[in-house]
Amino acid sequence: MQSPKLFLSLALTLFLALNIAFAQKISPLNGKIIVIDPGHGGSATTDSYRQGPTGEREEWVDLRVGLSLKEMLEEKGAKVLMTRSTDVTFPLADRSKMTIDNQADFFVSIHHNATADPSVNFPIIYFHGLSSSNKAGVAFGKQLAKNLVKYMYKSKTQVSVVSDFTIFSGAGASVLRGTYGIPGVLAEASFFTNPQEEARLKEKEHNYNEAMAFALTIENFFKGTIPQISPKIASDFPPQFATLQEAERMSPLAKRWLQDFNEAKELMKSKDKGFLQKAYDLFTKSARSFPDSYVAAQCHKYRVILLNKLGNPDEAMQEEKRVSEFFPD
Repeated sequence: MQSPKLFLSLALTLFLALNIAFAQKISPLNGKIIVIDPGHGGSATTDSYRQGPTGEREEWVDLRVGLSLKEMLEEKGAKVLMTRSTDVTFPLADRSKMTIDNQADFFVSIHHNATADPSVNFPIIYFHGLSSSNKAGVAFGKQLAKNLVKYMYKSKTQVSVVSDFTIFSGAGASVLRGTYGIPGVLAEASFFTNPQEEARLKEKEHNYNEAMAFALTIENFFKGTIPQISPKIASDFPPQFATLQEAERMSPLAKRWLQDFNEAKELMKSKDKGFLQKAYDLFTKSARSFPDSYVAAQCHKYRVILLNKLGNPDEAMQEEKRVSEFFPD
């Protein structure tokens, strides 16, 4: 005869199994194929800038969050594929190929950010291409930004949902470009160059909260109608706007991003064309230094005003297109 303890243990196991099965059955993620792409990997000897003040590396955090997210999504019945499950190098093109070959329903690339200003810490979510074409990416990005603030920051903070062309002006981010047509984003959840944030990113609970923000956003995304993703049309894109890239964003020039912006705003009050030109140049510097920041959209909006005042209406029209397509409200 079985002991009462064994009976209770078996009953609890069965109860939990039934609950999981029921949760999977009713979840909109049941049967969905989701690719999780923990950014970078195996780059400790080559990317010395990709680490926080005490040495915590981005790729380590990306992987911890990705593995936690995998568990959460699988509990909802999703089929989850990881581009990497250890700290190894995996080519960008192969990450996209995995997504396409497996006919994924969703793609998410998990990253954490770096910049020269150690006070900076807020989420940046990239969609690929134009906001008018990639409505799915924009919609998901806006909801993810809210959930990252709710679960990671737990206080009011700035957010940025932008086109990947803001930082990679020639073609956007490789993994988003290679998977375009499949809903997805590349998310920089926080800045490991912020000392307080780096300390939090080492904590299991903080990584779990970040994964939870992703999981809830993905599940909610599939509850409704998926917004449209239209083909990209080259002529719809504004001219390229060159920006500082990766290691360059750790330079003294990049550290002036907010100072340049604030000085430019003061100069805009003048009617003198010389001061207005200087304001334009400072807005340009700020946008180049931190092209995906929460003030970058304002930089480009002010550039529109200044281009018109300085007698360049055609350039102003191109800037208006940049603002509307790359920086959705």
